[in-house]
Amino acid sequence: MLIARGAHHDAIRDRGLTLRTPVEQVTLQLPVAPGPREAALRDGDVVLLATKSQDTAGAIAALRDGAPAGLPIVCLQNGVENERVALRWFADVYAVVVMSPTLHLEPGVVCAYATRTTGTIDVGRYPDGVDERCRAICAALRESRYESEPRADIMRHKHAKLINNLGNVIDVVCGLEADAGELHQRLMEEGREVLRAAGIPHDAGEVSDAQARFDRWGVQPIEGGPRRGSSTWQSAARGGELEIDYLNGEIVLRGRQHGVPTPLNALMALLARQTVREGHEPGWIAPREILQRVGAE
Repeated sequence: MLIARGAHHDAIRDRGLTLRTPVEQVTLQLPVAPGPREAALRDGDVVLLATKSQDTAGAIAALRDGAPAGLPIVCLQNGVENERVALRWFADVYAVVVMSPTLHLEPGVVCAYATRTTGTIDVGRYPDGVDERCRAICAALRESRYESEPRADIMRHKHAKLINNLGNVIDVVCGLEADAGELHQRLMEEGREVLRAAGIPHDAGEVSDAQARFDRWGVQPIEGGPRRGSSTWQSAARGGELEIDYLNGEIVLRGRQHGVPTPLNALMALLARQTVREGHEPGWIAPREILQRVGAE
């Protein structure tokens, strides 16, 4: 059973869920509900939560009010705040590192660009540990053409992914074609300094080396076109809210808690909100101008 919202729900209900890959296109007729109550969740079910972080509180509230209290919640999400939100109401919470080159711009349609496997989804109990349910989830994911391993130190991997995701904001503000290598590196270095000051492990080479993963997965174009933009850029392209407050904003928050300046991540979060609020097209400000502004301040 899927739970989906708005136009995405309506498209799946009316036409099915279309999956496009470099080698095939299939449309799956799947049961879909607009919320937990309508899904009639029962004891023994497992919830895979795949909203953006800004929607987690609302989704957890809906599950709290419309699902059994003992339901396991599996957070297939970027950022590191979602699990804390879920744990306020549900005792069995699992953290997940999702690494999968996909695209979702059209209601009812998902594109997956890997050919040998769909991607990697590793799972662990939150805040740490592995149990039999975790192993069963990983086994089910492997049956679905994902690489998936149970990891007791899953939050180390999630913080490594957080560092990578600090560059998502660049697509939204500077555009997909921007020469932003230095900007990306400096955003990540600010993030690493903050996590080191906070004593948070975040070294996971298998997470950080995106190109090696893409080569291993056999990432290819679909209908002649490569995957475009980060998941954050895709949110902006769909006209939705952005996850930036839980990516760059997470680093800003922890930097303030531990006395570590984060001027670049703070500025990029501000520019992302300005981009959406004022209706700017990505690329309205160049990476060099952003670096110059931080240097001047």
